[in-house]
Amino acid sequence: MIRTRDRFTVILLALLVMASPAMADRLKDLARVQGVRNNQLVGYGLVVGLDGTGDSAPFTNQTFRNMMNQFGITLPEGVNPNTDNVAAVTVSATLPPFAKRGQEIDITVSSIGNADSLRGGTLLMTPLKGADGQIYAVAQGNLVVGGFGAQGQDGSRITVNVPSVGRIPNGATIEREVASPFTQGDTITFNLLRPDFTTARRVVEAVNGLLGPDMAYAHDATSVSVRAPRDPSQRVSFLSVLENIEVDPAEEAAKVVINSRTGTIVVGQNVHVSPAAVTHGNLTVTIQENPEVQQPAPFSQGQTAVEPDSQIAVSQEPARMFRFGPTVTLNDIVQAVNQVGAAPGDVMAVLEALKQAGALRAELIVI
Repeated sequence: MIRTRDRFTVILLALLVMASPAMADRLKDLARVQGVRNNQLVGYGLVVGLDGTGDSAPFTNQTFRNMMNQFGITLPEGVNPNTDNVAAVTVSATLPPFAKRGQEIDITVSSIGNADSLRGGTLLMTPLKGADGQIYAVAQGNLVVGGFGAQGQDGSRITVNVPSVGRIPNGATIEREVASPFTQGDTITFNLLRPDFTTARRVVEAVNGLLGPDMAYAHDATSVSVRAPRDPSQRVSFLSVLENIEVDPAEEAAKVVINSRTGTIVVGQNVHVSPAAVTHGNLTVTIQENPEVQQPAPFSQGQTAVEPDSQIAVSQEPARMFRFGPTVTLNDIVQAVNQVGAAPGDVMAVLEALKQAGALRAELIVI
């Protein structure tokens, strides 16, 4: 009888031999492993060494005083230090999964006061905390700022990009690790990026087709669990094979997306229209003013007057009607709209009217 550990070893060897490329998406492109995620870090600190572009916010003075007290320097009461070369900032970073102590991550430094620029500044040691209030990294270093600004004596100024935000590559050192549930339990769960029942079923079929029956099962339209070995080294090799299994994802639901601000319209592939007739026409009103000056005759004691003369003309383009047949596809809709010459705003109105009439068989989304 083959033991469980040996069984998974045999499965891994069989997968490496049997796996072959196919015209489909890899599982790693369709889903993410549950529990393997990023964590956000944030901190508050000071940037020093600025060339007079710092801020004068009250919290900056308070933070500067606290820092001086920690170094054993007590500033006189009632004396506000000159903080033109200092800026209060927030420091944000993303802690990747499986990050270990001693590794370095990039950080973003943003001014929270009225500092004009952080160019040339140095971030002092700043602890970065997670959502649980624990310190996971410590940041410090020289900023790289892509923006800059210039100001003239008359008050005119020019700013390129954003000089109040900078980055420090590898500017934080990880001090605490985040516990990962990756090695816990008897299964690995994949969460689909776009929940779909058909895609979840196909993932289960693809995994079971290689690993054997009942090795994978779906919880719902998002989560699919696969039985996996407990040994961490075997689990890593097991997952490296799983994430490269290719799956044919299901087609998206029929949708029409309209951006009312930019006039962008995106029609999905599976959009269909029931038989319908649409009329498109324009009404143009033109008002032209031609004022006339009335000059009285000599010695008539009359006054010169301006008499208005308005001409109003109304013109209407011939109504253009086009018909959608019962087998309309995306290509038919595009051709009909192009032949009419409708503007994006008119197309939006036509699509909304078709949806209200029940002729548009798709979800209409306005963003």
